[in-house]
Amino acid sequence: QLSEDVERVSENPTEEREGEMEVHEDSSSVILPDGELGTTTPSLRFSKTCLKNVFSVILLFIYLLLMAVAVFLVYQTISDFREKLKHPVMSVTYKEVSLYDAPGIAFYPGKARLLSCKHHYYDHIPPLINPGQPGDIECITQRINYTDPFTNQTMKYALVVQGPRDVKKRELVFLQFHLNETDQDFSAIDYLLFSSFQEFVSSPEKAKFMKDCESSYSSWKFSGGFRTWVKMSLVKTKEEDGSETVEFKQETSVVNYIDQRTKPRSDQLFFVVFEWKDPFIQTVQDIITANPWNMIALLCGIFLALFKAADFAKLSVKWMIKIRRRHLKRTRQVTNHIS
Repeated sequence: QLSEDVERVSENPTEEREGEMEVHEDSSSVILPDGELGTTTPSLRFSKTCLKNVFSVILLFIYLLLMAVAVFLVYQTISDFREKLKHPVMSVTYKEVSLYDAPGIAFYPGKARLLSCKHHYYDHIPPLINPGQPGDIECITQRINYTDPFTNQTMKYALVVQGPRDVKKRELVFLQFHLNETDQDFSAIDYLLFSSFQEFVSSPEKAKFMKDCESSYSSWKFSGGFRTWVKMSLVKTKEEDGSETVEFKQETSVVNYIDQRTKPRSDQLFFVVFEWKDPFIQTVQDIITANPWNMIALLCGIFLALFKAADFAKLSVKWMIKIRRRHLKRTRQVTNHIS
């Protein structure tokens, strides 16, 4: 309405001047009493103009406040995005398989000797017929010597055995070791697990392969005089550079072995069972929860609101200046008319 009034006034300046001349003529012919001259109309106009100015100032402050809130939101959004980039979230997924790639089990028996090794299914292990005596070795085994990766001086002897594959049939590997005598108070055999026995077999440098495995994987122990049951689970971790590392988690339960041999023996027997815990391969990956497209859309909306608010504030200021000029112009006209 204000812009239409301004345009109408700018289009018909002659009518306004003619109206002013008629007012001059009428006022020259009519003598108004003192106190009634120019008291009603200018005061009403002044009160309306004052209210409009106050309302415009309030609107201006409101939009300035909204602009400040928008700027704060922009800063907070960018800060949150940078914080999420620095702290990715760990994502864990599970993939179910029916067959695992047969893992490699590397034993470090020292003076102990492998007596028997068999694959069993459905967790059924028949009783031992001749414990402590050599039996059938039905597992695929390889023997290898290599230098210690940490000292590069001592030689290490490893017995590598192919692990179980069929998780649906609960395939397990049962091994029996025998140690005739030991110089230590506690007798134990070290072992480590690596992801693929086939990679070890096909590797042209098996000694280097075992050195890398020993430096990358953790080693465990199982003791003599017990039956140690090892349930394995496989964890794959995807690094930021795209590479993938594999490690094993295991649950171990130990059961005492009651030696029922007729003669008391000073030798030690070791029994260990390896089985898969479940058919799920756990994959761990770091993901960034911050979505750049969501942030860009939010920033576009905020900047659009900023520009609209700035445009409205500019028009409000221009409108206030125009109203002020019109008010001053009318005041001068009334003052000139009275004089």
